[in-house]
Amino acid sequence: MAIKTVTACSPAASALVAWSEFLEQTGTPVERVRELMELGWLEPAGQATHAVFFRRSDIYRTRKLTRLCEDFEMPCVAGTIIVDLLDRIANLETRLRELERR
Repeated sequence: MAIKTVTACSPAASALVAWSEFLEQTGTPVERVRELMELGWLEPAGQATHAVFFRRSDIYRTRKLTRLCEDFEMPCVAGTIIVDLLDRIANLETRLRELERR
């Protein structure tokens, strides 16, 4: 008689977070999130019936935006431009390192 072993697996972390979790983790007011969505800077990754989901990477970007706007007392639109430029610089630096390795 063979004995089967069952290994308990923890559920995989979801790549998406719900609206309420996003607000909690970013500390961003609802009005600011709606403004960012209207600007097209923050786009929901999915929507279900009465539920909006965001990517986990949006949490980091939104927190960075909030810090910049608060620390430098700048409008939200200016902050989005800076975060986008910082992301672009990071991507270019990654590509440059990859090219240098070749």
